Amino acid sequence: MAVTVKGADMQRRSAVVDLGSNSVRLVVFEGVSRNPMPIFNEKAVLRLGRGLTATGRLNEEGVGMAVEVLSRFHAIATAMQAEPFEILATAAVRDAANGPAFVEMLRRTMPGVSVRILSGKEEADHSAIGVMCGIPGAEGVVADVGGGSLELIHLSAKGRHDVTTLPLGMIRLSDRAEGDLARARQLADEDIGKVKWLTCMQGSTLYLVGGAFRALARLDIARKQYPLNIVHYYTLEARDAQEMTSWLLDTPRRALERLPGAPRKRLDDVPFAATVLRRLVRKVQPDRVVFCVDGLREGWYMLNVAPDRLAEDPMETVAREMCDRLGRSSTLPAVLRDWTDCLNPAESSRERYLRGIACYLSDIGSHDHPEYRAEQTYWRVLRVQGAGFDHQARAWLSLALAVRYSAELSAPFLGTSRLLLGEAQWRSAVAVGLALRLAYSLSGGAGILLDGTSLAWQGTELVLTLTSARVAVKGEGVRRGLERLGQALDVPTRFAVDLPDR
Repeated sequence: MAVTVKGADMQRRSAVVDLGSNSVRLVVFEGVSRNPMPIFNEKAVLRLGRGLTATGRLNEEGVGMAVEVLSRFHAIATAMQAEPFEILATAAVRDAANGPAFVEMLRRTMPGVSVRILSGKEEADHSAIGVMCGIPGAEGVVADVGGGSLELIHLSAKGRHDVTTLPLGMIRLSDRAEGDLARARQLADEDIGKVKWLTCMQGSTLYLVGGAFRALARLDIARKQYPLNIVHYYTLEARDAQEMTSWLLDTPRRALERLPGAPRKRLDDVPFAATVLRRLVRKVQPDRVVFCVDGLREGWYMLNVAPDRLAEDPMETVAREMCDRLGRSSTLPAVLRDWTDCLNPAESSRERYLRGIACYLSDIGSHDHPEYRAEQTYWRVLRVQGAGFDHQARAWLSLALAVRYSAELSAPFLGTSRLLLGEAQWRSAVAVGLALRLAYSLSGGAGILLDGTSLAWQGTELVLTLTSARVAVKGEGVRRGLERLGQALDVPTRFAVDLPDR
């Protein structure tokens, strides 16, 4: 069961610094929840790992900048009363001869601050837990690319296995190849080819983590004019991922720059990231490639701030929290779920699950302006900040809730759902939305009034039975609502009144 964040947990803040080979990033989280909620996120490019291959040492210019940037991050975290606050150093600091001395300098500069050098195994483990946080039930190969290294880990229902760290981070690979893509391809082939356990993972899902991989997704989203500008859960079939890498490798930088939202600071990394991804796809031959925005920092959060929350359902947690914050009743959703149980006798487990989430979200527009309630609810659900929502779930739920608030199916703002959902998915979302609208017409949002009603199949008819004098008046709105539901399901409907004897 999901746990709603309340009281002191809502006020608690925590912060982590990801000190990588290319950049350093501070994230401050608010609350203790199944879904990490970042309230501050700032990055600085230090390129600590530039030249490491040749010198064996951290870039001196980056070291000088790091002290200033990290002192600022420490001041921000302190002012925001973030506790715990920890700095995690990854591949560049781990591999550099002067890495330990650099860490000691940071500790002297910021007494009492935890500065930890993660091993390759720890870095991969944090990233894998981040993927588990962002994509519940994830199983397959996690590939987390940074500036200095590529972490690979086998994620399964039984745990995390077969951790491998390769020197294929974007800065490291560019340095090793001396900027030559042909040489980079050879190095990627050699390094990935040595990972024997990957052969056993053929046909599994490949999860991509890290800024360079996210840049590939952003460019592909822009190229295809994909209707949802959210990288998390952006999913490609293996052949589409290969086509994407070919396009990225063949397209001049200037053409990439012209794409809307192009990640300009990452464009130097794009050819190398595409090269690594192409080799991974050839090796793993995945059933699909899934981009995940949650990684090391979210893994740190789940390990250090909310270790007992990972087993919770992230979508249900978000839905419950939104219901408590924006709705009028925390008990009505369970009543609605039971009331709509009969709607689709052939309902799949996923459809049943989404219907339950829709019940929790069904009143979140109650305080919005009535003229904009449907559209406002649609966008709120489609773009919800929630780790577990894949793109089809967003499109299905937002459509169902817009229909619950009387959206016309021809409304232009429903276009994203139309593009992302198949016809059967569209119809099921509409039916659930109409059933919820009917339930609210009957009850006015008071669950006790639904106790005097039932929706059930009698042969091929969908019958609304009224068994309480409190709801036995068949108002025009209720009559129209039942008719609309029948039309959506393409079945006849009727009322039945079955009042107890006085």
